[in-house]
Amino acid sequence: MNKEKIRNVAIIAHVDHGKTSLVNELLKQGNVFRDNQSVADRVMDSNALERERGITILSKNASCMYDGFKINIVDTPGHADFGGEVERVLKMVDGALLVVDAFEGPMPQTRFVLERALALGLKIIVVVNKTDRPDARLKEVVDEILELFLDLDASEEQLNSPFVFASARNGVASRSITESGRSMQPLFQTIIEHIPAPSGDENAPFKMLVSSAEHNEYVGKLAVGKIGNGVVSVGNQIVLTNYHDADKSVKSKVVSLFTYDGLKRVPAESATVGDIVCISGIEGVMIGDTVCSEADTAPIEFVKIAEPSVEMTFMVNDSPLAGKEGKYVTSRHLRDRLYKEAVKDLSLRVADGATADSFVVCGRGEMHLSILIETMRRDGYEFAVSMPKVLIKTIDGVKCEPVDRVFIDVPEACVGTIMSKMGTRKGELIDMTPHGSRIKMNFKVPARGMFGYQSELMTDTKGEGVMSSVFDGYEPFKGEINRREFGSLVAHEDGESIVYGLFNAQERGTLFIGAGVPVYGGMVVGLNPRGDDIVVNVCKRKHLTNTRSSGSDDALKLITPMRMTLEDCIEFLADDEILEVTPKSLRIRKRLLDATARMRERAKMLGLGKHANE
Repeated sequence: MNKEKIRNVAIIAHVDHGKTSLVNELLKQGNVFRDNQSVADRVMDSNALERERGITILSKNASCMYDGFKINIVDTPGHADFGGEVERVLKMVDGALLVVDAFEGPMPQTRFVLERALALGLKIIVVVNKTDRPDARLKEVVDEILELFLDLDASEEQLNSPFVFASARNGVASRSITESGRSMQPLFQTIIEHIPAPSGDENAPFKMLVSSAEHNEYVGKLAVGKIGNGVVSVGNQIVLTNYHDADKSVKSKVVSLFTYDGLKRVPAESATVGDIVCISGIEGVMIGDTVCSEADTAPIEFVKIAEPSVEMTFMVNDSPLAGKEGKYVTSRHLRDRLYKEAVKDLSLRVADGATADSFVVCGRGEMHLSILIETMRRDGYEFAVSMPKVLIKTIDGVKCEPVDRVFIDVPEACVGTIMSKMGTRKGELIDMTPHGSRIKMNFKVPARGMFGYQSELMTDTKGEGVMSSVFDGYEPFKGEINRREFGSLVAHEDGESIVYGLFNAQERGTLFIGAGVPVYGGMVVGLNPRGDDIVVNVCKRKHLTNTRSSGSDDALKLITPMRMTLEDCIEFLADDEILEVTPKSLRIRKRLLDATARMRERAKMLGLGKHANE
């Protein structure tokens, strides 16, 4: 296809601002689907985990035709923890649609991705979405977006970016703040007029930067990217090079070539400048590599993805219940899976741990790592993970830690509680602005201070609080933060939980399990609000005597146990605890299962602390 008729555009936004719904409507009105075809809601969120959580995790490509133009659309994640996905795909496009909620306005991730897009010199179209909301603040949001552009040192041309007002749910868009549209035509028209055609020389030697790498069981590695120069055809001889690795030079051949048509990959014999293509047959290809012809092997510059800021240790599960529920349980399986994931996800780092059975995995945040854990357990893996920790760096001889920019939107009555909680977490208030009966607060908080705060915020605000955060940079270490104000209820012995034992244990705190659950000594079965760990016997039976009958257990009323999600479990973990993850269960346990060994370890630590103080 003539490159003048191609438009490559990324959709970038904060989480839950309607970006995937907007892509849905563009595909529908771009005649990707048949008239009688049943189309799923949020069709681009194709895997089960994305549909369950309502968020985009992986970048995906699609295309549609409008008025003779081919529009290649890249849907990107909106959560800050998947920023690595966004950074790499922005090199694949010539412009971006910045989607902003008509009530919430610019949020942390909006700032993060816009900064990256402006730095690359991309053309921006601002889409103010959800204009049908009764509480929409169109004029104020437009002002806030322009302030953000100024704050990010946008050029004069970027400041004049066009605005489109849309309701993705209703499938309409308009260029006027006062008129409601009838279809997505104004947005299509703005894309064609404002986003430039791909640059590049068709007659120059072929060159393409690999922006995404996938794996297919039938054809092996797949390299996805935008053709920067030249033409590529099936059977061409090519060379693999890398900007950050001068020694890399691997000869290969284009076995098969695919372009995107709607949501499908379709085979093609050749492709030219500006097209987003998928090439198979290149062994050892990595994101950031340059695929080029033998005539010109100079690699394309690729900016290194921002470093991860949080680490967890993944280890082989060695609990008494190990190996009963998982399909892949050995260190070899765990190692292969983690290192394969690091090839696909540039913002993930994997290294061998202190023992042969453990691996240190570094990511962008708790959400980033919890998605990896959830994906692995659904694939049949069984393993254990430690409490997340931030990565400390020494910069110019000063100990520094990662700091997040945190935005919290709460009812006015909850402001005092939030300020108090942020204070204990070493948070620094940047500004606060009222929006009707709600207050929006902007903090800078050490990343470790935010571990486990999401569920606490829900409790403090009776479910009305909204929080989002984005990595802000490294700053000098802020001092100690007391992470947990509660302790654990720890099972005393192996067995199965009994109503009688649970009834006695529930007086000590909140239980995580009900009756008939397999437990083992050292497994955490509940939460003690008083602060210390307490050993409880949930397997205790009521013995039959002359004055008792075992049937009277029916009268014992158990409080419904707290159901812990994966994120809840990770947030709960203390230094001396690990999370056992299997395809069917999540179990929190002590590192040392024996109660006597735990007491000795604690006495030893207290002794060391005492000597250090002296």
